[in-house]
Amino acid sequence: MTTAMTEGHGATDVDLELISGSSHRTVLRLAWPTVIAMVSQSLVNEVDVVFFARLPHPENSNAQAALLPSLIMVWLFGGSLGAISVGTQAFTARRYAERKYDDAGAVLANAAGFCLVFGIALSVLGWFTIYGLLGRMLREVPAAHAIGYSYSKWRLLGIVSMSMTMALKAFFDGIGKTWVHLVAALVMNVCNILLCWMFIFGRLGAPRMGAPGAGLAAFLATWIGFGIMAAYAARERGKFHPVRWSNLSLTLTWNILKLSIPAALATIVMMIGFSLFARVAGKLDAGLHEAVNGAATTDIVEILKLTFTACLGFGTATATLVAQSLAARRPDDATRFGWASVRLGLVIFGVVGLMEGVLFTPQIVHFFSHSEAVRQVMMTPMRMMGIVTPIIAVAMILSEALFGAGAPKFVAVAQFCLVFGVLVPIAWLGGMHFGLVGMWTAAVVYAICAAVVMLLKFRGGTWKSIKL
Repeated sequence: MTTAMTEGHGATDVDLELISGSSHRTVLRLAWPTVIAMVSQSLVNEVDVVFFARLPHPENSNAQAALLPSLIMVWLFGGSLGAISVGTQAFTARRYAERKYDDAGAVLANAAGFCLVFGIALSVLGWFTIYGLLGRMLREVPAAHAIGYSYSKWRLLGIVSMSMTMALKAFFDGIGKTWVHLVAALVMNVCNILLCWMFIFGRLGAPRMGAPGAGLAAFLATWIGFGIMAAYAARERGKFHPVRWSNLSLTLTWNILKLSIPAALATIVMMIGFSLFARVAGKLDAGLHEAVNGAATTDIVEILKLTFTACLGFGTATATLVAQSLAARRPDDATRFGWASVRLGLVIFGVVGLMEGVLFTPQIVHFFSHSEAVRQVMMTPMRMMGIVTPIIAVAMILSEALFGAGAPKFVAVAQFCLVFGVLVPIAWLGGMHFGLVGMWTAAVVYAICAAVVMLLKFRGGTWKSIKL
């Protein structure tokens, strides 16, 4: 259903098709492809954890301990660049709702161009600095440092493909075609599983590379995923005309970046914060032959990451609906979609958290680690995080909703205060006095505080007046 609205200066033809239905049904319709796609994409690293567990001992625990610091470093470079998806989705959604299709295509062109140029630059920077950065996190376990370095070098070569894929995903999410990334993610992850099996264990004629083979597999898989997304974008050129030199505009790029830079800073803050968080586990492993606490922390994060990415799927759908509602000058609808997503998140992720933290915790822990020492220290933190999962969902969904509304500065400042005022100091104090349980208590407190802050901001409604 479409209609024309006249408000303010002149008439604006606004597309209301996406935002006119039932709030819960609309959120679910947009969210489920994104949830499946993002969860399947997270399986890139889940596959690593599962395969690493099947390596000889203690290579298995050292590889798992190296994985989280390596991913933090990769996301420090690639994730911060990929934050351009925040501005890309917000602008695309508004221009699409306003039926300015050429303008929406121009948003994609500038976002993709920026990712190409700066992706190459960050790959080079990361290649020369990753050894020292990882050394700060894994110095107590030299074997884990060596594994992490070899793994990360391959992943850094995928920064361009990863960031450009995120820009393309943001474009398709903004126009309501969340299923496009689902197709790319499923194909990409099937390829990743096969390639991991080949290069980690030396199957089908591939060299046995151990844990670094997973880095090579992920590098190849991300380029396959990007190729699929680019093919779908090419099919849209008749309507949006993204591939035109006239689309390139420093002004538009800067406008996108003004929304994306705070999100990038929030990503950097979180990666630095979580690197310091993971550093506590490294301290607890000092002098040990097996990186027990580091492996347990990696395993917990990888288990929870499946849930977190599903939360982001709901948040992404909410961001699109909020942005399009604001473009249509229907702020009450934006609020309606936000609270509907929160209610769905509480129910769905409450069930997920119950399964992770209460009903099937031992089975999950035993599946992800073959080390009895790692299993023992994992159990209690895993139960804690499972119980707090619905609260995490609220924080993440509303953070994404505020991104869609054009309020990334608030989210960035809030994350800075929460990470360095709550997560890091409590993790160090708790970890040094109470071990891994004390360290993960900081994550519980951080999640509760983040949910409260985002709830209060969204409820306040000041974001409704933001113009893009």
